[in-house]
Amino acid sequence: MWGGLENVLKAAKRTPTVKKIIYTSSFFAIGGPTDGYVADETQMHQGKGYCTEYEKSKVLADRIALQAAADGVLTTVVYAGVIYGPGKLTTGNLVSRILIERFNGRLPGYIGDGYDRESFRHVDDVVSGHIAAMEEGRVGQRCLLTGENMSFMQIFNMAANITNTKAPLFHVPLWLIEAYGWISVFVSHITGKLPLISYPTVRVLRHQWAYSCDKAKTELGYSPRNLTEGLSEMLLWLKEEKLIKF
Repeated sequence: MWGGLENVLKAAKRTPTVKKIIYTSSFFAIGGPTDGYVADETQMHQGKGYCTEYEKSKVLADRIALQAAADGVLTTVVYAGVIYGPGKLTTGNLVSRILIERFNGRLPGYIGDGYDRESFRHVDDVVSGHIAAMEEGRVGQRCLLTGENMSFMQIFNMAANITNTKAPLFHVPLWLIEAYGWISVFVSHITGKLPLISYPTVRVLRHQWAYSCDKAKTELGYSPRNLTEGLSEMLLWLKEEKLIKF
């Protein structure tokens, strides 16, 4: 699962011309759900429970990268938030895919009760954060390249305000979305098409994952755009691509 990372780190250790490795992880590696508080890089995952296999893989790989830095490999680790913005509609581009469903009437209500909280960041900020980490990041440093902490209910409301359209009138309970996720995964095995949402994703939405990027702002000069600006750009792109109408 993380053999590729180990091979790269071993090769870098044998290659003196390699100046630095920037390993990209996820906020899932930092320490599990943050229900009721905002976490930073000082938090360490205890490894006692995982919402998804993705979270588990990120935690284990994080340990490998940090140990490599301790062993002398010039490694800086950055942790991305939920990435959104223009781009290919892969599983990772969850915000675009969900808004497409929302604006096309296939997702008529809010996802859950709005308790969830994720840290969203624009794809271009991902790029600028990596460049800054390469130029300014210290060896063994952990930096959260996240953004504003919001729920998907707030995302839907912002999208409605930006496009001057109506916000949803009701909430779709998570148990129903989880059932849909099970069915979607089953269908995807048959059709080969990516499911909109899977049942492990619903486990994530039952919690909060709020993180501070203050360290990256101070030490790397990281400056993520606000969600209103980022979503406005993304929604216009979706409209230009004829994926949504408003």
